[in-house]
Parts: sequence; structure tokens; C-alpha cells
Amino acid sequence: MANKSTADKVATIQKGYALEGATIELGAAIVDGELHKDAPVRLPLSMMNRHGLVAGATGTGKTVTLHMMAEQLSTAGVPVFLADIKGDLSGLATAAAGSDKLAKRTESIGQAWSGKTFPVEFLALGGDGDGIPVRATITSFGPILLSRVLELNDTQESSLQLVFHFADKNNLELVDLKDLRAVIQFLISDEGKEPLKELGGLSKATAGVILRELVGLEAQGMERFFGEPEFDTAELLRTAPDGRGVISCLELPTLQTKPMVFSTFLMWLLADLFEDLPEAGDLDKPKLVFFLDEAHLLFNDASKAFLEAITTTVRLIRSKGVGIFFVTQTPKDVPADVLGQLANRVQHALRAFTPEDAKALKATVSTFPVSDYDLEETLTSAGIGEAVITVMNERGAPTPVALTRLRAPESLMGPSAAELVRSTVAGSALLVKYGTAVDNVSAYEKLTGKAAAPTGAAAAGQPPAPSPEVFVPGSPGPTAIDDEARRIEEEILGRPSSRQPGSGRAENARPDGGPVSAPPAGRQAPPTGGMMEDITGALGGALGSGLKSMARSMGTQLGRELLRGVFGTSSRRRR
Repeated sequence: MANKSTADKVATIQKGYALEGATIELGAAIVDGELHKDAPVRLPLSMMNRHGLVAGATGTGKTVTLHMMAEQLSTAGVPVFLADIKGDLSGLATAAAGSDKLAKRTESIGQAWSGKTFPVEFLALGGDGDGIPVRATITSFGPILLSRVLELNDTQESSLQLVFHFADKNNLELVDLKDLRAVIQFLISDEGKEPLKELGGLSKATAGVILRELVGLEAQGMERFFGEPEFDTAELLRTAPDGRGVISCLELPTLQTKPMVFSTFLMWLLADLFEDLPEAGDLDKPKLVFFLDEAHLLFNDASKAFLEAITTTVRLIRSKGVGIFFVTQTPKDVPADVLGQLANRVQHALRAFTPEDAKALKATVSTFPVSDYDLEETLTSAGIGEAVITVMNERGAPTPVALTRLRAPESLMGPSAAELVRSTVAGSALLVKYGTAVDNVSAYEKLTGKAAAPTGAAAAGQPPAPSPEVFVPGSPGPTAIDDEARRIEEEILGRPSSRQPGSGRAENARPDGGPVSAPPAGRQAPPTGGMMEDITGALGGALGSGLKSMARSMGTQLGRELLRGVFGTSSRRRR
């Protein structure tokens, strides 16, 4: 290594990154302290479903790196999911302004730069922010992920799985927290003694502990994240009318107060995609690239079942055309079984201020292939916007390690104006579909005999209409939403669509495209169900409302089979 000339080192990098297919351009190599724009560093688009890691100390440019990668993926027609923890990624919707300093940097690495906007869909968990509300039903979320949110131990997690089994078996729909609370309260009541006894492994004391944790979760305002309409993760697979991939940007304004909830919700999105997508084999480009920021939050104090489920998902979702990039500070934040599956590495600078830092630095260096760099020195001296890179080439072999000066994003490196974000959300067709929370009859109403509560807006206020220059993914309205949903189901998900073509009706829309009005208090929306509803209606008229409810439950139970995935997750789409 000591006898190798600079020219030979540059030639090694040039040969290693001479790729034939479509690529994501990452930057230009730095060798022996000199920048070489004739030695570009790139990542094959076809290898992005082999997953990756973007790591580095705070302030070294990790967010800018995934910003830059998201732009190129979108341009290549690949949908992207980003968790916007600091709010900076909303700038993807705003073109960046040039400057002399920026022009000098981009020219030095051979980047033909121009300011651009990209198609962005703004999302927010449960409406906690300005974006489209993203909710999950409790039954879809599943017992393993919910145990993670509730911070249950292994015994309590097993007991919660029994509660879910009881609800599934008895057709008690777990839509929100009050449904699960009602089921547990029933099981520890005098009336539920026999069912509780039949469950065997569920003790009354453990059920009481879980119930208290649920009450605590509600007291923290977490109930807004669970409910209906449930977000369909197929929405993450959309492309814009011009062929670019839609960038779904999930706003996380209060991450620091609810880190466990947010990180687990991101895993639910991945788990739902994993269960829904068909096998795809080797593709020229992925169906979706999912950037999982603050990845260490996923693994801190995780149960064995949770870690096993993550490992399985990461290993198998690759064959379904989804790439996952974990974004964190050091590789040691990611368990070895997961880290071993991350073929693409973008390592920003590390600090070695403490003995623990020095230990992490040595561990990081040991995970890279042998190279022409002194990586311990390189990783502690790399500047902001520089990273040590090795990726998987088109033949499945690692590329040479290259210290790289990274490309600059073409959209704003910072938050977009709040007015533009609100305007984009207001014009999104997804707002019609998910903007209004609904409370249908479920376990709580069945067990307590109470009518469903009236629906209500998930997010306060009515955002302004979008300005003409703002691109809004899917903006034509409910008909376009249904047509896009059919296309995703039939072409991307590889299954026949159950949606009626040209219906022009979203799940929660009026014929004029507006949201459904809330039903009056104490009333529930009239059920639909064809012949089965006619039969149960006749039974109800002849024998009373109690038997009508029972008959409807029996019909629903006979017509469904609840399937649970690797995380214990489920979905109405898979019943």
C-alpha cells in the first residue's frame, strides 16, 4: 500500500466505479489529499435494494447526503420515503438558489448543478404536524410492535399476543386504544373469567399491567396515532405524472418526546409493505427506497422477538424490490445480524474524543474492505460533506473504498416555507382519503353496547388552496386516487384490484370530492354488505337488535380469515 502511487490509487477507483447501468452519482474521489473529478463515485440503481448505511457524527452531513440521494432516486422514477426529524427535508419541494461558493464546489467535482423542485407528499403521524395524517389500526399494528411502544417485558409481550388472539378469534375489531382497553377490561371482569381461563398463559395480574400501560399511553396523547382510516402503505409507491418518484416526507416534530412510538411506527410501515408486496426478483431499479433516520432508536432495549422480526424483514424485503437505508451515528448502533445485510456504506466523519469513541472508530474501520486509505486517520479528518464510501457493484462485489466529496442537493437544504407545505397538503388528494378520522363500530362498541362516536377532523384548521406553481402528487381528486390505487394494486402489487374503475369515490369522500360529514352523535353510519346485510337486517327486525348484532358478527367472522405477519401485523387488505 505504501508503494502505490497516487495515479495507481486513482485508477483503482476509476475501474471499480466504471458501472454500466443507471447509477446514483455520489461525488468525486479524494486521493492523497487531492480531489479528482475524473474519478466519480457512484452507486448502481439496481443494487439499492441491497440496503445500506449512512453513518457519521452529528453535524457531518448525513441529512444532506440522504437529501441528495432522494433527489436522484426521484428523478430516476423511484419513490422515496424519508423521516423528516429536523424539518430540513421539506426543502425538497423548494428549488435551491445558486451562489459563488456552491458553483465552485459543484464545478470542482464535475456536477452540472441547477436548482430544482421535487414531487413531495407531506405526511404526519396521526396529524401531529401539518402533513396528511398517518394512522394504523391496533390490529394492524400487531402485538410485537405494540409491546415495543408499551415497553413490555417478554412475558407481558406473550400475554398481549394472547389478547390479540382472543380478539381475532371472537371478531372484536381492535381499531384504536379504547378497543384494546375494552377487551382487556372484559377479560379481567367477572364476565370474562371463562374466556380468560381458556387463554391459559394470560394471568389477570399481567392483563392488569398491560391495561395500566395502555391508560398511560392515552394520557400522553398517543391515541391519535391509532384509528381509521388506516394509511395504505401502497401510497408510498406512487410516481408523479412526469414519471418522477414521489418523495413521501414524514414530519416528526415531537420525536424527542416520543422516540419509541415514532421509530416503531416506521417499522410498521416497513412490515406492512413486506406483507403486502409480491416477490419481484432482480429489478433494474427498486420499487421504493426507505430511509430510516435515527435508526438506533429502533434497537435500544429491543426484545428478542422484535430484533428477530427486524432481521427477517430486512433480509427478505430486498426480494420485493424495497431498499432500506439505516441512518445513524455509528455502525455499532445497528445489530450485527442487520449490519451484515447492508451492502452499501456511506460513512461520514467520526469523532474520537473519548475512549468509547475510539473503540467505536476501531470497530467501524474493521467493517470496511482493505483499502489504500488509513481509515482511522481518514474518518477522523474528513470534512463536512465528505464520506468514505464502498457499495455493491453490478456483479455483487464491493467497490474500492473511496473518500468522496459528495454532490450538492439541487433543492433547498433547509425547511420549505410553512405556507408552501400547508398549500401542498391542502391540494393533495390523500387529504380527502385520510384527512378526517372515523370511528366505526369495533370492539369497544360491541363490548359496551355504546354507539360509535362521531367522526372528527384529524388536523385542526383548513389549509389554503395550493398555488398553481406548487406540484401536488395525485392532485386531480378522488377519481385519480382510485385510478392510482387500482394501478398500484394491479401493476405494482401484482394482484387484481377490488376497486370499481372510474367510481370517483375515495373511501371517505362525498360525490363532490369533499370529506364525509360527521354522523350525528349517538348514531353510526348505515352498514353495507349486500346479501349478508339483508339477512342480518331481517333477523334484527324479527328478533331484536341484540340478535341482529350477533348475526352480523357471525357473518363477518365466517367471511374473514385474519392473517398475521412477521411482526404479528395484520391489515384489512390481507383478510
